[in-house]
Amino acid sequence: MRIEDAMDRVNDQVVLAERPTTILEASTTRLESTSAPQPQEGEALVEVGYLSIDPTIRTWMDDAPGYLPPIGIGEVVRSGGIGTVVESNNSRYNVGDLVFGTVGWQRYCIAGKGSQAMTVIPAGVDPLLAINVLGVTGLTAYFGMTDVGHIREGDVVVVSGAAGATGSSAGQIAKILGAKTVIGIAGSNEKCALLTSELGYDVAINYKTDNVAAALKEAAPKGVDLFFDNVGGEILDIVLAQLAMRGRVVLCGAISQYTTPGRPKGPANYLNLIIKRGSMEGFIILDYADRYGEAQGQLLTWLLEGKLHHAEHVLDGLDRAPEALNLLFTGGNTGKVIVRL
Repeated sequence: MRIEDAMDRVNDQVVLAERPTTILEASTTRLESTSAPQPQEGEALVEVGYLSIDPTIRTWMDDAPGYLPPIGIGEVVRSGGIGTVVESNNSRYNVGDLVFGTVGWQRYCIAGKGSQAMTVIPAGVDPLLAINVLGVTGLTAYFGMTDVGHIREGDVVVVSGAAGATGSSAGQIAKILGAKTVIGIAGSNEKCALLTSELGYDVAINYKTDNVAAALKEAAPKGVDLFFDNVGGEILDIVLAQLAMRGRVVLCGAISQYTTPGRPKGPANYLNLIIKRGSMEGFIILDYADRYGEAQGQLLTWLLEGKLHHAEHVLDGLDRAPEALNLLFTGGNTGKVIVRL
């Protein structure tokens, strides 16, 4: 490839223009174009093909402390994703390799060492599968259920946000690992039907039309052993009130609170943790980085055995990334939201 050709690459980028207060507005982000970065020694140039759209992106847009620093105004929106190596000055990355890592909402990015390191995806693996069940989504569901939730055979398990990317995998993993009853909470009749017909859930509750507390009491008359929570807020409070003795709550996310102005709403029923000798624990998937391979091997086995199903909600075009993120907060998606460039 001629150096001139490489320098002619245009890097379209979506940058943060202002901090949102609720969901993203047209003014929240801005589409810009610049020259693609030039890979230095030890680096590779990656052409981004797929963006992983996750609720945590919205939290990074706030000017608030977190496990990663906020996205700065004028900076490319941070995001995981998959791309193809198009130039390489690093023996770890070969031209043509598919790689996964932090790519950002842009056409080109740099893979290198340290914080810029990316994982090479084995040949033949479907990129959509790699970004979903075998990626952060599946890993989060796996470690949340096993290491944090300590799933046990015979458990009664509840999953909120059950038709989303992480929730749909979490419920299936609970069933595979011996849960007696798996109850999913979702936001439409169509999503509830998907949970019970394709994803192995025993019971589905529509939080928009059902009396969640009454439906949960009917489905779990002896209480909830394990709650995998993706939404927080009122749903968390309802399930806390119905914990079984030694019940466990896994705090994976609080999507109902991310776009609510002001301080997040805390649970009023937390005292039930004392009465039921329960526990509530949060986690970040980065805590398990040294064990990703272990989890991916198990997830792949379940996929090949037909025990684990997955769904992707794909939008085409970099300019649709803000729209894709909003889907997570309006309930407009089923399964993993992905933007294909």
